Parts: sequence; C-alpha cells; structure tokens
Amino acid sequence: MLILKDALVALRLIFRAGFSQLAVGLVVVVLLATLLSSYFSGRQLATVGVDVGFSTMRLLLPLLLVLLMQEVLFREFDKRYYLSSLAHPRTRINLLAGRVVAVLVFVLGLLLVLSVLLVCLVEMIGGMYLQSTPVGLGLPYIVTISFFAVDLLVLTSVATLLSVLASTPSFVLIGTLGFMLVARSYGAVVELLSSDSGLVGNAENYRDSLGVLGYLVPDLGALDVRMIMLYGKMEFLPSDWGWLLLSCLSYIIALLALSVCALQRKRFN
Repeated sequence: MLILKDALVALRLIFRAGFSQLAVGLVVVVLLATLLSSYFSGRQLATVGVDVGFSTMRLLLPLLLVLLMQEVLFREFDKRYYLSSLAHPRTRINLLAGRVVAVLVFVLGLLLVLSVLLVCLVEMIGGMYLQSTPVGLGLPYIVTISFFAVDLLVLTSVATLLSVLASTPSFVLIGTLGFMLVARSYGAVVELLSSDSGLVGNAENYRDSLGVLGYLVPDLGALDVRMIMLYGKMEFLPSDWGWLLLSCLSYIIALLALSVCALQRKRFN
C-alpha cells in the first residue's frame, strides 16, 4: 500500500511538472512522422510509415523516461525533498519503488497509447494503397512492442541507479543515453566485423574487445525485432529470443538491487 501511495504522489509530481503536455507533443510528433514519411514513399506506404513511426518512438520515449527519472527521483535528493518524504513512516525502499513504478506507469501507458494510435494510422494509410507484402499488425506487432517495452525497462533500471548515485542531473541524462547508444549498437558492429573483417585493421582483436561488452551490457539492439512487423513473418524473430529476454530481465533485477543497496547506504547531509 505504501508503494502505491508513493507512486500516486510521484504521478502527481509528473503531471504538475508539465509532462502530460510533453507526452501529447510526443504523440503528435510520432503521428506526423508516420504520416509524412508514408506520403513521401513511392511504394510500400504502410511499411515505411510504421517503420519511421516505430523508430521515432524508440528515439523519443527513452529521452522522456530519463527526464521523468530526473524529475521524480534525482530531484528528490538534489532539492532535499527527502526531508519531507522520509519524515513520514516510510522506508527508502518504498520511496524508490514508488518513484520507479510511477515512471513506468506513465511511460508504458504512453507506449500503449502510441501503439494503438500507430496501428489506426497505418491501417488508414494501408487502405490507400494495397501492398504485395502487408505489414503484420497482429501478433508480430504485439511482439515487437513487447520487446521494446523490455528495452525501456532496462533503461529505467539504468536511470534509477544513476539517479541514486549521480551528483548532477546531466550525468543521469548523458549516462543513460550513452548506455542506450552502446547497448543498441555494439551487437550490430560485432556482427558487421564478423561478416567483413576488412573494414578495420586488426578486426579480430577489435571484435573480441567489443565482445567483452556482452558480459557487461545487454544487447538492446537484438530487442529491435521490427522485421517481423514490417513483413508480417515470425520467422524473423531471433532463435535465441528466450535467452535474450531472460538476460535482460536478470540485468534489470540486478541493477534495481544495486539501486536499493546504494540508496540504503546513501548519506544525507
């Protein structure tokens, strides 16, 4: 119950800070990007539209997530709001869990709204031009959005840990987005070096060095399974998708546990 109360308090903070207007603007940007990109495409209007719309979501939702975490968690320590929050019979774990739950409710709720609106818009666009390979807006679309939700959960756990440890808000922003860029790209770089070793000198050592990141950072690039949505074929789903999800969920649990330990040891002036 205490976690629920903390989550409701954090949600009120989110709406008071004007993030609802920011969410509306994000929805408008995603829909406009989808609509305009499809109209500028000579063929495969629906495929191009849903591809660009999904890419815009993958770019903007993590940024919104980091800004939310800065507002509801980092500012709690930076502005010394904890003098009021922890004055009530509330543990630090409940405070942390309530803030994280509030951010996830807001971001995943927005993801659900965007997903439904994107389907409606792509269906409308697809009705204007019948494609030889229609996009998969059923199960493939649900699987694609679900994998993206896991991506957001990983980034939430990273932003939570950095919000507890950081001393400046820019570190939370740069650290989380930097982690996202590395985690989403290193797998593709390793695969590219494996297929074409002539791209760089001493490609073998370079590939092995990047491979070490696989033990430290989850492969978020592999969570982008949009191919099954764009072509409506589940065969494009990675064969090791079960292990991929399990490793990401384990990483989320580990980082959240570290966040709890760091908060418990944190000394307030």
